[in-house]
Amino acid sequence: MTATQLRIVVETEDFDAALRFYRDALGLPVQEAFEGEGDARVAILAVPSATLEIANPAQVALIDRVEVGRPTSRPYPLSIRVAFEVDDVRATTTALEAGGAEVIAQPVETPWRSLNARLEAPGGMQITAFQELGPQRAQR
Repeated sequence: MTATQLRIVVETEDFDAALRFYRDALGLPVQEAFEGEGDARVAILAVPSATLEIANPAQVALIDRVEVGRPTSRPYPLSIRVAFEVDDVRATTTALEAGGAEVIAQPVETPWRSLNARLEAPGGMQITAFQELGPQRAQR
């Protein structure tokens, strides 16, 4: 298993202030941005070797519903979930479970055309293993 991308998803009530800080003050360019139902918003900012997602509580709830079918993220302000892009999410899920992670939800296809699995790593950090399925992108 080799992770090909790291995403740190930061949940924040003040999405606009966080976005301004990371984009304008820190100088991270917006790679992608999406809006969804219930005022869900996310911006993915590029870092040379990783991305940083700023998500509000509605977006975190939306991702939980899509990936798991129920709320599983830690309550704000302690909700941090690390997402790793991998080549084969099914094989990676199996390998991570064998390595000590608890599978919260098996891989599911998301509306934004990725295959996502949710796990809890040793120590309690929730992680998403994801595999991009193609160039067609839907709203997040």
